[in-house]
Amino acid sequence: MRIDLHAHTRVSDGTETPAELLAAAAEAGLDVLAITDHDSTAGWDEASESARRHGITLVPGMEVSCRTPEGISVHVLSYLHDPRHPGLLEEITKAKDARLSRAEHMVSLLSEDYPLSWDDVTQHVAPGATVGRPHIADALVAAGLVGDRTEAFATILSSRSRYFVQHYAPEPALAVALIREAGGVPVFAHPVASSRGRTVGEDVYLEMIDAGLAGLEVYHRDNPADRRPFLLGLAREHGLLVTGSSDYHGAGKPNRLGENLTTPDVFGEIERQGRGAAVVRG
Repeated sequence: MRIDLHAHTRVSDGTETPAELLAAAAEAGLDVLAITDHDSTAGWDEASESARRHGITLVPGMEVSCRTPEGISVHVLSYLHDPRHPGLLEEITKAKDARLSRAEHMVSLLSEDYPLSWDDVTQHVAPGATVGRPHIADALVAAGLVGDRTEAFATILSSRSRYFVQHYAPEPALAVALIREAGGVPVFAHPVASSRGRTVGEDVYLEMIDAGLAGLEVYHRDNPADRRPFLLGLAREHGLLVTGSSDYHGAGKPNRLGENLTTPDVFGEIERQGRGAAVVRG
């Protein structure tokens, strides 16, 4: 079985609709795919219909944006949680609202130095999606100010840029606890991806483990090979699941579906632990 447990659609910062994502997964020869849009489950229904049509097993999920008190960004994948759980829903709603006001502030700062307006950015946002830095990056690309999203994030939109603005996000351990309360299975996404910015120390891992962390996304293109033994050792010591995923965004990133995979036994354990939503069989 070919199992990819991390992919995005236009509901957040991917470039394909949920239906198009499942069609792409079928074309890539995947058997199982998780839809994990940032702080949103709005694509689940469309993805489920498409999964049945294409004969793919779908894992309904979400990627929760978090931040430590020191300002380090952490992402937690949530699989098979109840999308109506009040505590988790309240936190992701707060985060989405903060993303919107943060994006407006960043565009205001950018407009002081670049020919960029809020209307330019919203043209790249799908109906119902929350505006984020990837959409600002797409507007910068369209304006000819950068070559692609990667360049935008490395320069104008980097966390070291004067245009960067923080936004509210729950602490990682809180997100893990709420995902568990919602019947979900929390997995730490690309935990040592230093190319994205600062990464957390072992104390944060232990806080997340104490809160109910289920696994670590070890096999991800942004996790340096020399840091993976640390993750594998932590997983062995604490009985954590080990996953591999693409973090596919369509044309938004070079990541390709199925470039990293999760084993069938780990997928089976995720399904066993999930109590808030069901796997959709294609």
